[in-house]
Amino acid sequence: MSKIRVMIADDHALVREGIAAFLKMSSDIEVVGEAADGIEAIEGVKKFKPDVVLMDIAMPKLGGLEALVEIKKIDPNTKVLVLTQYEDKEYVKRFLKAGASGYMLKRAVGIDLITAIKAIAGGEAYLHPSIAASVIDEYRGIQRGKTTEDPYEILTDREKQVLKLIAEGHTHKEIADILGISAKTAIAHQTNLSEKLDIHSRAGLIKFAIAKGLIKL
Repeated sequence: MSKIRVMIADDHALVREGIAAFLKMSSDIEVVGEAADGIEAIEGVKKFKPDVVLMDIAMPKLGGLEALVEIKKIDPNTKVLVLTQYEDKEYVKRFLKAGASGYMLKRAVGIDLITAIKAIAGGEAYLHPSIAASVIDEYRGIQRGKTTEDPYEILTDREKQVLKLIAEGHTHKEIADILGISAKTAIAHQTNLSEKLDIHSRAGLIKFAIAKGLIKL
């Protein structure tokens, strides 16, 4: 039986090293690559072709959510396990909707991490117990018709990427370079997302991004 190929995407080198060292305890898992930001995670999937990506949420350049969306476009069969400190159900909902196979809290990392990796590599889903409870509560809310549309969800995938980079303080040229688009296109995306959100200042967009947890304070 071949080993499960895992890539670790986290902006903290010590975290990546610690997880990699821990995973070596399992004879069924092989760490094939690491990434320090969302762009590196996307390129790593192309290069290393992992079965499972362990994905942090808050990373420089493209964050975990934006990277997940692109990874699923590159290879829908790549499984993504979100590994984060954030327990907010809004994060959970966004990642599951984008195609994540699991959501796990860093405080719970231990033997459960190996269990989670094996589960999602086998086509199953894995949620930390407290996360599972919030998902059930969310589902019950939907059944009762108590949900409201999240303005963030009306943005396209590219607009979400541009929003995060704007909030991090990048210029249009820098955004264009990071995303591989023209500065003119970056400006157009900002114009479109501003219209959709009805937020027409950079400060307002930054405030919105912080409220949605897209960037760290």
